[in-house]
Amino acid sequence: MDACGVQASAFEQAWLEAARTFIQATLFPADKEPDKLLTQSVIDCVKETWLSQRENQDFTLPLNYSFVSVQNLKTHQRLPCCSCLSWSSNAYQAWSQGAGPGGSVLPQQQLLLLGTLTDQSGDLEQECRSGSLYVSDNTGTLDCELIDLDLSWLGHLFLFPSWSYLPPAKKNSSREGHLELWGTPVPVLPLAVSPGPLIPIPVLYPEKASYLLRYRKKHKLQEPNLAGKLVRVSALVSTQNKRYFIATLGELAEADSQVGSQVSIIVQIPAQMMWHRVLRPGRAYVLTKLRVTKIRGHHYYIWTTIPSSDLIPLRPGHVRELELDISLEADLTPLPQPTNSEDSRGQEGLVRSSKVLHYLGTVTDVLNESAGLYVLDGQLILCLAYQQIHGLRRVIRPGVRLELRDVHLLQSVGGGTTRPVLALCLHGTVLLQSFSCLQPETLPSYTVHGASLYEQLVWECQLGLPLYLWVTKMLKELALKLCPFVLRYHQFLKHSSPGNPSLALQLLAPSWDVLISPVSPIRHAHSEILEEPHNCPHQKYSQLQTPYSFPTLLVLAKEGEHRAWATFDPKALLPLPEAAHMTSCQLNRHLAWSWLCLPSCVFQPAQVLLGVLVASSHKGCLQLRDQSASLPCMPLSETSQPLTDPKLIGCLVRVEKFRLVVEREVGSSFPSWKELDMQGFIQKKKARVYVQFFLADALILPVPRATFDSESPQTDPSCPEGPHVEQSRLFLVSHKEALMKRNFCVLPGASSQPPKPTLSFCVSGTWLCGTQRKERSRWGPPESLGVENRDQKVSLIFLGPSVRWFPFLYPNQVYRLVAPGPSTPMLFEMEGSSGTSQRPLELAGTQSCLTVQKEWTLELGSPQDIPNVLDTSKALPESSLTHLLSDKLPNSLVSFSAEILSRMLCEPPLSLCRIKPENAGAVKTGVKLTVALEIDDCEYPPHLDIYIEDPHLPPQIGLLPGARVHFSQLEKKISRSNIVYCCFRPTTSVQVLSFPPETKARAPLPHIYLAELLQSGQVPFQATTSCHIVFVLSLQILWVCAHCTSVSPQGRCSRQDHNCPAQTAISQASVRLLVEDGTAEATVTCRNHHVAAVLGLSPSQWTSVLEHARGPGRVALQFKGLGAQTESPSKTHDPLALFLRTLCASPSVLRPVKLSFALEKRPSDVTPLEPTRLQHFQCGELPLLTNVNPRLRLVCLSLQEPGLSSLPEASAASS
Repeated sequence: MDACGVQASAFEQAWLEAARTFIQATLFPADKEPDKLLTQSVIDCVKETWLSQRENQDFTLPLNYSFVSVQNLKTHQRLPCCSCLSWSSNAYQAWSQGAGPGGSVLPQQQLLLLGTLTDQSGDLEQECRSGSLYVSDNTGTLDCELIDLDLSWLGHLFLFPSWSYLPPAKKNSSREGHLELWGTPVPVLPLAVSPGPLIPIPVLYPEKASYLLRYRKKHKLQEPNLAGKLVRVSALVSTQNKRYFIATLGELAEADSQVGSQVSIIVQIPAQMMWHRVLRPGRAYVLTKLRVTKIRGHHYYIWTTIPSSDLIPLRPGHVRELELDISLEADLTPLPQPTNSEDSRGQEGLVRSSKVLHYLGTVTDVLNESAGLYVLDGQLILCLAYQQIHGLRRVIRPGVRLELRDVHLLQSVGGGTTRPVLALCLHGTVLLQSFSCLQPETLPSYTVHGASLYEQLVWECQLGLPLYLWVTKMLKELALKLCPFVLRYHQFLKHSSPGNPSLALQLLAPSWDVLISPVSPIRHAHSEILEEPHNCPHQKYSQLQTPYSFPTLLVLAKEGEHRAWATFDPKALLPLPEAAHMTSCQLNRHLAWSWLCLPSCVFQPAQVLLGVLVASSHKGCLQLRDQSASLPCMPLSETSQPLTDPKLIGCLVRVEKFRLVVEREVGSSFPSWKELDMQGFIQKKKARVYVQFFLADALILPVPRATFDSESPQTDPSCPEGPHVEQSRLFLVSHKEALMKRNFCVLPGASSQPPKPTLSFCVSGTWLCGTQRKERSRWGPPESLGVENRDQKVSLIFLGPSVRWFPFLYPNQVYRLVAPGPSTPMLFEMEGSSGTSQRPLELAGTQSCLTVQKEWTLELGSPQDIPNVLDTSKALPESSLTHLLSDKLPNSLVSFSAEILSRMLCEPPLSLCRIKPENAGAVKTGVKLTVALEIDDCEYPPHLDIYIEDPHLPPQIGLLPGARVHFSQLEKKISRSNIVYCCFRPTTSVQVLSFPPETKARAPLPHIYLAELLQSGQVPFQATTSCHIVFVLSLQILWVCAHCTSVSPQGRCSRQDHNCPAQTAISQASVRLLVEDGTAEATVTCRNHHVAAVLGLSPSQWTSVLEHARGPGRVALQFKGLGAQTESPSKTHDPLALFLRTLCASPSVLRPVKLSFALEKRPSDVTPLEPTRLQHFQCGELPLLTNVNPRLRLVCLSLQEPGLSSLPEASAASS
């Protein structure tokens, strides 16, 4: 036992020695002798506090506790902690249970903290006091928060028995840590107790103080003292480097001091800012030595303190009411106050009034610390942004209990906020009731940066609460989209200043004028605190309809894809009259590709497109990129000019008006039209999503290159900092070839691996001058060139990372090729670097070939760069119509502009379908575009087919029906049936000139006479005419297999090998007519549902005819001469054949009709014209023999009775 006592005594001696050393180092100046009495007082204070716990009776000293200085806390304590010297273990456990399930409690550290409570930080002068509270010792000062402060504590040394320390957040290390002092500090030395005044203090109560303020000229009283119960204390306001607050006193006798007379006192002396922490509503105080002052900018007066004023708690017997020789009588009416001049904006019923109340609640979540947004009790949003609360915000975290006085309750504020909001104005007060036992959560970066920006929104932009909440939500969306990919959070959320605008506000600014009312009241702090009736930004509000949002590109792409598949309806893509007669292969081919265009106006709320413009080296297209994804984009000027300036790479693009395009690819195996509503026949779905927009609708903002990180750097990161050493050369682009995978020769010794096709493209052009070198910020003069090197042709090869320049290069544009690094002679004249031999270059008319290196960059040439070069023509190359539509020069290269009429996947040969019957229609061999050529002075543009096959698949984005496109160097071909068509080749380039129009309505077909089609010159490919059916030439009704098109008697396939898997037969009908309109005659071919219109049969009658034809599978009739003499392969006694033969010769068929047609011989058909023929005519008894033109051959688009309006399909383009 004695050994234990000796050991304990040794520990105590060691602890006491360490304590004395610490006290001398931290509490006494280095140049003064230590005060042993003070040292012993500190030890006694610690001992007394320690022994106040019943559990600590075994040891007289806290041997497991050690002293810590302010500097040690700031430099060594990296994690939040707490220390509870005066608490028992049970008390700590009970306190920590407030964290709730899953809460992370502050870990306990056994530390002893000593310090002086002060309102000065370091060497701050008195005038710079801000109302902050600090704990200081010889090593430094530390911010602290205390729930209930006594002014007599300032300047005295205390032991803090229970406290917590929170170091600065890692994401915002510019802040310092702070202390939270839970319990009452224990003074090391006894505090002097004021015995009270020798004589009672003469005071004025609010009633007489208000009267004296009104009649200040009549009754002059030097520096009176005011007493009363504190009704409210305003927020601490900071304006123009000055701080002040306003306290309002009420009568003591009133049960509700809000009802009786009140008087306000403004406190603006720096040394008195600490009063704001001391004042508590409901307590009584005396403020001494007050004067009357006039509020600057206002016409009313108020009491104010002076430097010698004091704040004293009011105690009975220590004051007496000052007797004044005044007669109150009827003069005690309220002081005239400025009235609320706010105009209630908006329509009647849309403006709401908030409710003012007191609320006591617990913080359960931090929404945005910098924006002053929190959640109370899991149900209410608390907004502190409209008060300049800085020190208190660092304390507020889940678990903190707050008392809100004169707080506004706003419900249904809109803008995406669904919960009620409690918002404090300058009139209200937030009081700290208890600290949190929880550790601070790791907050997202966007919530701990941008405090000054949010203050700017409230105080400079004057945003109302609904709009402020929406803006904070938008800034969150923007930060999540762009940070830290484009900018760091502190850069993005920085304060906006003249000449240095905030990027965040620039993104919101385009809608600023619409969202912010021009008559919004300007906040005046004095009016907001003093005016009655109360007037502040929260008093009146309107529910905000969400203006727009900034979705991530991934969300936008998924939304577009979801809508595209939700609206995918095979029956809508294939109208039933046409689909009912299609084979399985035709059906699935028509469904294999479709597209949907979603204009920005269809999204509710409106969606704003936002991303960083990058150029992809993997796809060779422009993309918008954010944190979530990359989305291909196609910007275009309204003058049909593409984007040509590579400097826009890395810029931020904001677009409100855009189009989201979704191209759908479907792999299906529908047997026939009857199964179109069965999703099980769709085996594959694939979507390609991209956006189109005009540059005039886009806001393009540059961002600092140093913080931009993408696959398309503008500078070589390997280059040292400082002035870059660069050399460049200007060139004029004459042609750009297709972007595709190509094989390149491997230079000797380059690699032992066999080469693989590489995504690449070639550009042919002309060097405009010699090499130029960078001189400071300008390019120096070009090197002189010999006569033989002038206008030197060059072929530039872009492959690998340099493919990113593909979307910027266009013919007839001047560019600068820039190579970083030290000067290298003949850098841009090296031949053979691309592995290309000299002979092909000579055949191509090029003197040199150069491979563009990955670190080289591209710039758009400016007129200042090329003063000696004549302006090049910007016109795109065009081939003549004669050259295009002639049977001469096949396999030649042609260029033209055209409008795309239709796009579909090419149908494979029938043999391919028979190889894999289960994949009918699923084989893709290419894409077929039908275009209308744009020819000057051509009223009826001819149509042409363009085929795209591997390796040009998939086609580049933007090749949509309705788009205007320029095709350069397509290969012209002539089919075996003498049809001119074009194919993509490696030399082909495509430039989209305009997007598809938003409205798809087409002009009605022209009405003509048939003789006009026989005239030389331009004739319409499609038109309408009024004519008469002279007689029927032939009629055929077939039932064929939907898979292999074999005749199907009784609906069963008749193939000999019985290998056809199809169990469905479809009907196909055709009729050939001879028509004339008095000017010419023509043969017209009508198919499928148009046959019923020719025969004048109703849908039910036509269905009955088809069902009767199902049995034989084929019914064919042929007629000769006007007498309707027949030659029929069908059986003559067949009732159906007899019925059709009779019907075709009846007046119900041979009648006047209105015919919409297309020429059977397309403009691209180069078959030689038929010669005229001799024909006999009988004119009475006189026979005539004359030359007649060949009959016109037409295809029926629709057929109607005379006098009826045209059907919609009559105006549809057909190819």
